[in-house]
Amino acid sequence: MSDTEHLPHARKSPKVIPIVSEAASLYEARTKIQPRSISGKFAAWRWIMVWITQIVFYGLPWLEWGQRQMVLFDLGARRFYLFGLVLYPQDFIYLTGLLIISALALFLFTATAGRLWCGFSCPQTVYTEIFLWLEHRIEGERSARLRLDASGWSFEKLWKRTAKHGAWLLVSLWTGFTFVGYFVPIRQLGGELLALHGSWQIFWVLFYGAATYGNAGFLREQVCKYMCPYARFQSAMFDKDTLIVTYDEQRGEPRGARSKTKASAALGDCIDCTLCVQVCPVGIDIRNGLQYECIGCGLCIDACNSVIDKVSLPRGLIRLATPNGMAGRWSSARMLRRVGRPRVLGYTAVLVVLSAAMIASLALRTPLKVDVVRDRAALSRIVAGGKLENVYRLQIMNATESPQRYRIGARGIDGVEVASQPEVEVGATQAQWVAVQLRIPYGSAPEGAHPVYFDVESLGPNAARVSEKSSFLVPR
Repeated sequence: MSDTEHLPHARKSPKVIPIVSEAASLYEARTKIQPRSISGKFAAWRWIMVWITQIVFYGLPWLEWGQRQMVLFDLGARRFYLFGLVLYPQDFIYLTGLLIISALALFLFTATAGRLWCGFSCPQTVYTEIFLWLEHRIEGERSARLRLDASGWSFEKLWKRTAKHGAWLLVSLWTGFTFVGYFVPIRQLGGELLALHGSWQIFWVLFYGAATYGNAGFLREQVCKYMCPYARFQSAMFDKDTLIVTYDEQRGEPRGARSKTKASAALGDCIDCTLCVQVCPVGIDIRNGLQYECIGCGLCIDACNSVIDKVSLPRGLIRLATPNGMAGRWSSARMLRRVGRPRVLGYTAVLVVLSAAMIASLALRTPLKVDVVRDRAALSRIVAGGKLENVYRLQIMNATESPQRYRIGARGIDGVEVASQPEVEVGATQAQWVAVQLRIPYGSAPEGAHPVYFDVESLGPNAARVSEKSSFLVPR
């Protein structure tokens, strides 16, 4: 008990108690959470998402598209392969669009049904679930793990802990290997690692593996509670019509255990079994109301329903509901209708429009990019034949997976002509710098800078045409 609690006025002061409570929680040693396994609808959906996300993550780098890896972010060559697309750094706008769409999707899901991302798809949640499953298979159920934690070192504890951490390390290293396989062709990466070649590849495999091992094996709920910023600002996206995991206090209180010999008519439906607390991966008691630590996984709903069924009471003591619906005792249909409020409809409309625009832009994207750079060594000069010449360097990027031949033309000034080689061949998914000389008859244009346009056109079956603006300098 703190010194403050001895003061007669401390219990009446609303300003003192929260400060003491918060300070105590900040300096209190962490108690390891050993969540109990549970089966039910929400637990099943969590494992469905684990399978989906990990099949995609671990499997995608091994798939091929033609003669290359299907998804590869080749930083050395500054090319990004995404299925049939070849993207260059100049296509950064697509990454920006993807980030905006992801943020809007997060806003939409949160405004609709709380922390769906955290509870079902977040990598921290997914890998913690995998590590907990390995721990459960090796060390046993919650009660067995608690006994093992409290016991001294023995042969049984030694081999179980060794097997558990060995399994964790294998998953972590394979995760690190897969992650780096998105940036280095994964088959090539495997050969390099077996031969102990590639220092930076080895570093990032070990670094990402260590991050997975530490976050999912040891930090677990601390990442969600203290390191993730989303837990802190999620309340700004909640309102009274957001579906959240909620305890029905009107129905459940006063809580207490049932007894065959003692009347229980005055008790609520909650029998105070604490199973909802035991299954919670972040160790909170949902009966105390919504807390920022709650990740919305719904395991407490599965746990409560399993107990409620045994005592022959109706389900729904803990359920997905809105604060307005819970306070007004609304039906599920009425709550769901209210979930589709203007705020949610607005998020949905913007998300659909941006997604459609992104898809259309990618579908109509020209597989050719051109950058124009003036030759600073010779801005303008008079050449044989009495003509004025400007020299440029064009970077032509072939975004197709077959060699292409391009014709270079120019327009914008009367009499302008391309004096260099008018055609150039660029290899598949390659970029090539080409020197281009433009000439005009001397005296045909007044002094100063005049706009000029380079037209680069594909001569192959993949018709593409790009125009880039530059300037033609006429000296005094």
